[in-house]
Amino acid sequence: MTIPNVKTATEFDVNAVIDALKLAFVADPATRWVWPDSQKYLLYFSKFAKAFGGKAFEHRSAYYVGSYYGAALWLPPNVDPDVDTILALLQETTSEESQRVVPEVFEKMGRYHPNEPHWYLPLLGVDPHHHGKGLGSLLMKHALTVCDKDNSLAYLESSNPRNIPFYKRHGFELLGTIQVKEFPPIFPMLRKPR
Repeated sequence: MTIPNVKTATEFDVNAVIDALKLAFVADPATRWVWPDSQKYLLYFSKFAKAFGGKAFEHRSAYYVGSYYGAALWLPPNVDPDVDTILALLQETTSEESQRVVPEVFEKMGRYHPNEPHWYLPLLGVDPHHHGKGLGSLLMKHALTVCDKDNSLAYLESSNPRNIPFYKRHGFELLGTIQVKEFPPIFPMLRKPR
């Protein structure tokens, strides 16, 4: 198999990159807790992903691999997700329970973010059809090269405990566990530059 290249997404790639992430997160515990109904998930995930990590496109830190087999949205230092849009989307599209719980999850996530400038990874995923081919590692290494060159911290929250070993292999350390009521646990992780 030829190793595909990691490419920087342009404005023309936005929908394809978001679709790749939609496939990647189809069984994600946190995302599917918010939208357990398949049709609602398919309808609203794109808006969520654009609000959570979409600023990566304008900062040229949105990446994809191959023919959109996987993608990563990285936010550079001092660039934050559009939390207001996320909360408004939740108000419009989710259950009352989600509307009560998710804002508290985001508040606790904010407590773990480093105070110093850092790269933040809201979303990274690979289409399940292409799992096991090293594509997630290609995406991760591509971005971490920038972090190391800039001598910058990298930070993320894993929404799936199965992904923690993957992130640890790339130098991330587990900082704790965010648990709010019945919401699936979230795992904040930090990587120091190398």
